[in-house]
Amino acid sequence: MRLLVLGIHSIYGVKLLKTQTETILIVDDDRQIRRTLDATLRSWNYNPLQAENIAEAERIFAAEEPGVVLLDIDLPDGSGLDFLTVIKERQPETIVVMITGSVDVKSTIAALRGGAHDFIGKPIRLEELRVTLRNGAETRKLRRQLKQVRREQSEKFSFEGIIGESAAIKKAVELARKVAASDINAVLLQGETGAGKDLFAQAIHYASERSDAPYLAINCAALPANLIESELFGHEKGAFTDAKARKEGLFEQADGGTLFLDEIGEMETALQAKLLRVLEEGMFRRVGGLKEIPLDVRVIAASNRDLKKESAEGNFRLDLYYRLSVIQIDIPPLRSRGGDVLLLAHYYIEKTNAKRRGSKKLRGLAPQTAEIFRRYEWTGNVRELKNVIERASILEDGELVTTEHLPFDLTGKSAPTDSNGDSLFTLPLDGIPLVEVELDLSRQALERTGGNLTRAARLLHISRDQLRYRLNKSKDGEVLKTET
Repeated sequence: MRLLVLGIHSIYGVKLLKTQTETILIVDDDRQIRRTLDATLRSWNYNPLQAENIAEAERIFAAEEPGVVLLDIDLPDGSGLDFLTVIKERQPETIVVMITGSVDVKSTIAALRGGAHDFIGKPIRLEELRVTLRNGAETRKLRRQLKQVRREQSEKFSFEGIIGESAAIKKAVELARKVAASDINAVLLQGETGAGKDLFAQAIHYASERSDAPYLAINCAALPANLIESELFGHEKGAFTDAKARKEGLFEQADGGTLFLDEIGEMETALQAKLLRVLEEGMFRRVGGLKEIPLDVRVIAASNRDLKKESAEGNFRLDLYYRLSVIQIDIPPLRSRGGDVLLLAHYYIEKTNAKRRGSKKLRGLAPQTAEIFRRYEWTGNVRELKNVIERASILEDGELVTTEHLPFDLTGKSAPTDSNGDSLFTLPLDGIPLVEVELDLSRQALERTGGNLTRAARLLHISRDQLRYRLNKSKDGEVLKTET
């Protein structure tokens, strides 16, 4: 029988690759080809296995899970193309190199569409095979890395990462889960700055069937209108002065995946019209282009403004609002989420502890701090809370987040009002001596700081000497002397 593998005589003259542990399954009904490939692969430090038909190959594949399969198309008990389908269903990352004794364009196309990495003909050229295996190894490595990144992203941006037990946040998460499982191509997220719209957008993407495709984001308020159009839709060469080459826009790059349009309320009206057409027709043109390009992208738009109100006032296209708001998810502000504030505070304490070096760790919130957190309005929402915890993790020397290292906005705004925005101090109808109020607040400050005059004075926003004056009450109850 004529040897169908060329170059075997030079195996030992070839510089070997670095030590390999990759298992390669050879599937061919020609015994001589199998034996020659086996010897060649062993000399290259691979671990070869042999099968002469599909039935034997399926048995070995299931038991050994080889990383690479050299697969003949014409086998005694069927077509190698059918086994290729089986391989890709069980182990999509497996590199499959198809082998055939006759060049058949139809079979070649079928193999490549079926997920084959490459296609080589008989007689097999060893140098070509070696390059193919090297390229296959790189491809498999990249696939594994990409799979790992996607797994990490899915874990990082899952719905489980949205912390909260309040009815408001649970309702928003439940609706977002339904959106993720659907095939709707447009979603609107409404919520205040820092409420977590970007987190919801990513959770929807990574919980959907689109999770293996790209997730891309753009802030519509960050770029001028002409640049945003080019960023979104791309442009043809020569479309404008600086268009020296054709460029794919975010829509093309995100095909099959998700495009997050943050602060869509800042988008100019003309661009809104183009976006509406994309959502309705599933097609677009690059800037300066004539060709209609089909695409499949889920658009998640977000705004911290009331787009319905903006539409009524003529600041946003009403038709686009209705197209986006078929599914609208309202992200609740932190101040309306009750005990979620403390849950999130402890969550971010754990996160900052994980990043800290050494033994310095925060254990939780001091009672006074927890009370302030509950009463504060959190106009910056979850983002503001996260920043406050990160600040405290740097400044605190103890295990608890005390009021000493809270930002002025927090201590200054939380004390005058309760959770309903009403004044905490009501002047009695008969009045009250101011000295009693001053002394009571001074005593509270000292209690919170364990008797530390300096820290107590900071809580009251006065100097240490001024606090001493107020504590030196006269025997007869006369008004305390104060400094100007």
